[in-house]
Amino acid sequence: MDPARILTALADLAPVNKVAATDVDEVGKKAAWGGSLTTVPGAAELAAHDELHRDERLLRQGWGIVTGVHRVDGKRRRLAVPLVTRPVRLEVAQTEPFDHKIVPAGDLAFHPKLVGTEHAHRLAAVLAPERAGGDLADPAWLLAAATAAGYAVNAVTHRPDPEGAQPVVLARSVVYVSGPRTESGPIGQRLHDWAGRPGLDATALAAMYDAADRAAEPAAALDDADAEIRSPLPLGAEQAAAVRSARTAPVTVVAGAPGCGKSHTLAAIALDAVARGQSVLIATQSVYAADVLARLLDRHPGPEPMMFGDTERRGGGTVATRATVSKKDAELARRGAADAVDLLQRVERAAATRLDMERRRLRALDAPVFLLDDFPGLRDADLDAVEAAAAASRGSGGWPWTRWRRRNAKRELLRRTGTAADSAALQRCIGLARDLQAMTRLAAEGGPRLAPLWRSLEQADRDAAQAIGAALRAEAASAERRSGKADRALAELRTAQYRGDQAQRRAVLEHVDTTALMRAVPLWIGTIADAESVLPARAGVFDLVIVDEASHVNQLRAAPVLARARRAVVAGDPRQLKFVSFASDEKLSQVLERHGLQALGARLDTGRVSLYDLACGAGPVVELTEHHRSVPHLIGFSAAKFYGGRVRPVTAHPRVQQTDAITVHRVAATAADEQGVVAAEVDAAVALLAGLVADGGRGLAVLSPFRAQAEAIEAAVMHRFDLDTIRAQRIRTGTVHAFQGSESETVIAALGVAPGDPAGRKRFLAGANLFNVMVTRAREHLHVVTALDAPGGLVGEFLDYADRAPGALPGDGAEGEWCVKLAGALSGADATVRHGYPVGHWKIDLVVGEGDAAFGVVCAVHPDGPRAHLERHRALRRAGWRLVDAFPSTYTDDAARAAVDVLAELRG
Repeated sequence: MDPARILTALADLAPVNKVAATDVDEVGKKAAWGGSLTTVPGAAELAAHDELHRDERLLRQGWGIVTGVHRVDGKRRRLAVPLVTRPVRLEVAQTEPFDHKIVPAGDLAFHPKLVGTEHAHRLAAVLAPERAGGDLADPAWLLAAATAAGYAVNAVTHRPDPEGAQPVVLARSVVYVSGPRTESGPIGQRLHDWAGRPGLDATALAAMYDAADRAAEPAAALDDADAEIRSPLPLGAEQAAAVRSARTAPVTVVAGAPGCGKSHTLAAIALDAVARGQSVLIATQSVYAADVLARLLDRHPGPEPMMFGDTERRGGGTVATRATVSKKDAELARRGAADAVDLLQRVERAAATRLDMERRRLRALDAPVFLLDDFPGLRDADLDAVEAAAAASRGSGGWPWTRWRRRNAKRELLRRTGTAADSAALQRCIGLARDLQAMTRLAAEGGPRLAPLWRSLEQADRDAAQAIGAALRAEAASAERRSGKADRALAELRTAQYRGDQAQRRAVLEHVDTTALMRAVPLWIGTIADAESVLPARAGVFDLVIVDEASHVNQLRAAPVLARARRAVVAGDPRQLKFVSFASDEKLSQVLERHGLQALGARLDTGRVSLYDLACGAGPVVELTEHHRSVPHLIGFSAAKFYGGRVRPVTAHPRVQQTDAITVHRVAATAADEQGVVAAEVDAAVALLAGLVADGGRGLAVLSPFRAQAEAIEAAVMHRFDLDTIRAQRIRTGTVHAFQGSESETVIAALGVAPGDPAGRKRFLAGANLFNVMVTRAREHLHVVTALDAPGGLVGEFLDYADRAPGALPGDGAEGEWCVKLAGALSGADATVRHGYPVGHWKIDLVVGEGDAAFGVVCAVHPDGPRAHLERHRALRRAGWRLVDAFPSTYTDDAARAAVDVLAELRG
């Protein structure tokens, strides 16, 4: 399928770009006029609002405000519409406690009718970065700009008159609260522009819509996918599978419930691609998600990402500030990584050898030893040499030299084993002899003695991660990657980023040398909207694009970032909130028929099919099911109700297993008021918040599914707490939609529904995806405030679950005779023992003790072998478990002796 035709169809499906309703309704509702916020009325309220919604970036600074009564869609309305806006943050000045400095947090966005016009060019020049924050100095030409935007204004003024009906344009700035950021400019026209660009056939965009016709990956690429992963980030089996798929698959989907490590996996995929000499674009729906990934990469060694667009980190990764690593230092870093990996592999081999010996010893106990009588020399033979001779003796015919080697091998085999021919019986006895040798050696050494190797393994893991990350950073910043072309490309990009007008910016970006740019800076992070407005529009310029929060991403917005890369990784969760669209079915049918794309109707339904949905039909889906965020009680309901029991908490431990992390607070109310607010819930939620603040709680969030309820909570919080308290305790408020992708230590959820409310309001609350998001934001404790008494359905199920304290996790039962014997010996000494205790997808043979004192006892080699045993040890140690080995060979199969040591560990 021709990707250009797909893009043209998407362009025709794009909605007509209108001024956002928030720009019309919110300016003046919560606003402070003037370039400086010192002692300006409303400034403190804006600062508090900014802090309560820190992850959402809702503050805007606008210039050229059109006010008064105007005709909109045939009706007369009072408006306050800025001709140009920019996202901003409020920064507390160090000198004056009430002085808040306006800090730009993104690009200028122009009224849709001004984009690309001379009016936008002039506004951008006046509002250049060096003049940011001030009012327009010479506003006479603003009248023409407002007229060009479609407003019948007849005067320019410097003084706002909120009550005035006279249509005017204000030649000054305003800082105000807006809705979530929307792109300015016609997306349809940009998609039409993309349709005319060359090279689209080899991009992730083509793969997304034409998966069935994609050519199979060459054998070399498949081998490359199977190569061992060495990452600065620790990876579980599912996460490693996602990394392998991303190496070759045109489209890979990473799915996962809340807290299952999607961001961690995406960061690992990005670092793996950079390590393989590729360029990566990480594009997120929200600025918060981009910053989460950037902070995650900061915590681990690796290349410095280039942050772009609407983010507080913007500019931190600009090329001019990046240190260049010499060729010699880069080579030293590579050698250091190779040496660290080599040491790690040696430790892994040593541990695996001893674990294999333990496994062989158990087999030898019941082995038919008499079979060795058929091969008298095998008991004391060098078994490696025997296996080599047996392998060389196989076959027939061939060159004279080959036949001579085969005869020589048979003579060697006869000398060592008493037979000259390889056979199944001989191979079985070689294995039996190895088992007996392992049993003898372990008896002489007193067991596998793995404790020193575990310490060495953990240190080697840390050293290897540091060295691999340092090598990645050195390679990405090496002088070999930097050139005059790269410096010029980066300078042009930096210039373009600060071009206020998008048309001028794109003109500059058309000439950027992207090959040199990607070589100098291989890792980029920003939002989907900013990728289109800040990065060069070239097909396949990146090797890989990673799109996070894809369930929340519309195909129209995703198409340009998919066109910029050869492969795509798409991450999301179909059980969380999706984007909201009002696309017309009639328009979809017309567009499909016009372009002859009826066969793709199910995919091109942009009103219902998110990027995540689309990707699931184009590539393999890797589901992450190990939960890392919260105690088991907090994820238990969602794991069972929404994810079919597949989600397993890695946080499971006796110290938290019975932690009651959900508290229900019931209040009395009959119905929400005319504004849609259940006042009793608001009062109870804020009182509860005050108690948590008084107890020193930090990371506190209060949310509600309903906007009116969330706004009432916010107003009450701002009235109750000063700005310093809000900042110090990290208090946040908002709707459930605003919290998707976020988390807090403690969450207060005010449900916002009373018994007498309409059925539609109750159905909204019980929406599965919304409810799932609401009850999975907390890391430590969830407080539910509700006026509902005995609701049915989903809400009733959850409240019943919350009212029941979680019970102890007994475990799945002991496996193996030795494990059963040791558990019996420990239980006889009045120790609490759990058998087969599940932690994530792993099991601990025995867990002894209660609370913080509980620890794991490993009784046998993992059933899947030494490699799985090593990975289980790593995963459990990362989860905070203390582990003790109690193999039968260490105690000559005496469970009572083993129990004495285990009990000493418990009492110690």
